[in-house]
Amino acid sequence: MDLFSPIKIGNYPLQNRIFMAPMTRCRSIMNNVPNEMMAEYYAQRASAGLIITEATQISTRGIGYPYTPGIHTAKQVEGWKKVTQAVHERGGRIFLQLWHVGRISHPLYHGGEFPVAPSAIKPSGSIYTYEGMKEFVTPHALSIGEIQTVIEQYVQGAKMRWKQGSTGLKFTEPTAI
Repeated sequence: MDLFSPIKIGNYPLQNRIFMAPMTRCRSIMNNVPNEMMAEYYAQRASAGLIITEATQISTRGIGYPYTPGIHTAKQVEGWKKVTQAVHERGGRIFLQLWHVGRISHPLYHGGEFPVAPSAIKPSGSIYTYEGMKEFVTPHALSIGEIQTVIEQYVQGAKMRWKQGSTGLKFTEPTAI
C-alpha cells in the first residue's frame, strides 16, 4: 500500500491516505470567529488527503478555552466559509470536528453561569481563561431536558457546517435519538 495513493472513504474520494488529525490551535479572534490566519493555516495543509479541523464549539455553553472557534453564530459560519474555501481552492478536503467541553470550563466563559456536565463533579486542577489561570468549579449537572438541548446543539452545529459551504456533504436530520 502506498501512503500517497488515492483512497475512497464512504462517498469521499481522497487524493492520498494522509489525514491531518485535529489539534487545538487557539487562533480564532474574539467571539470565537475563524479568521484569515486560520484559513492560511488549513490551506497550507490542503495536500493531506483529509483535514479534520480543531474542535469547534456547538454553542456558547461548549466554550472552554480562549480563542477556539465556534459554529453557532453567523460570523463564525462566515469565518469557516473562508477556511473551507481556502482549502478547497488548493484541492483539499476538510471536515469539522464538533465539540462541547462539558465540565472542563469556567463561569467566565458563560456570563457567570456554571459549566454543564453529565454530573456535578469538579475536575481537579485549573483552566486557562482570558483572565489567566482559574481553579475549576463544580459544574451544573444536566437534567434530561438539558441533555436533549445539547443534542439539538450538535445537530445545529452540523447544519451550520453544512450551510457554510462543504461540497459533497449530505445532511440528514435525525428522526430519533
